[in-house]
Amino acid sequence: MDGVLIMAERIANVQRKTKETDIRVKLNLDGSGKSKINTGIGFFDHMLEGFSKHGFFDLELNCEGDLEVDCHHTIEDCGIVLGSAIQQALGDKKGIKRFGSCILPMDETLALCAVDLSGRPYLVFDGEFTVEKIGDMDTEMVKEFFYAVSYSAGMNLHMKVLTPGNNHHMAEAMFKAFARALDEAVNTDPRIEGILSTKGSL
Repeated sequence: MDGVLIMAERIANVQRKTKETDIRVKLNLDGSGKSKINTGIGFFDHMLEGFSKHGFFDLELNCEGDLEVDCHHTIEDCGIVLGSAIQQALGDKKGIKRFGSCILPMDETLALCAVDLSGRPYLVFDGEFTVEKIGDMDTEMVKEFFYAVSYSAGMNLHMKVLTPGNNHHMAEAMFKAFARALDEAVNTDPRIEGILSTKGSL
C-alpha cells in the first residue's frame, strides 16, 4: 500500500540460564505498556514496570537469581537479556527512526536520555547517587544495568541526571527517560527507505 510501512510482529522471546541466574523475557516493541515482572528485587521490578508502561512495550520478565549473594548478577543479567530481546525484536531495523531522546522531569529531578540504535554499543552515564541502596537495589546497579542493555542490544546510550535530588526520583526518571527515548528510536517512519544509514546497514 502506497505510503504505508507494513511491519512484521516485533516480538522477541529470550531465555538465558547460568549458574547465577535463570531468566526468561518476552518483549513486544509494539505493545501497550503491559508488564509482568518478577526479579525478586522490588525496586528493580518497579523500574522495569515503569520502562514498560512509558515506552508502550509489553514486557514479561522472570528471573531466578542468586540473591543470597547480592543483587548484582540478577540486575546485570536482566540487562543482558533485555538488550538481547530488543536487538532480536528489531530484526533488520528497516524503517526505524534509529535515534531517540527524552528529557524527563520527576518532581525536583531532571534526567536526559539519548539513544542511537547504531549497532555500536557504548554507554555514557553521568549520575551520582547519595545513598547505597534504594529499597533492596544497590544504586550502583543502575549504571550496570544500562551498561548491560547497551552492549547486549548494540546501542549507543547516553544517560545524564541534569538536576539531582531524591535518589528514588533520579533512578525512576532515568528508567522512564530511557523508555521514552527507546520508543522514539524503534518507531518507524514511512519516509525511511530501508535502513537509516549512509552505509546501508546498522
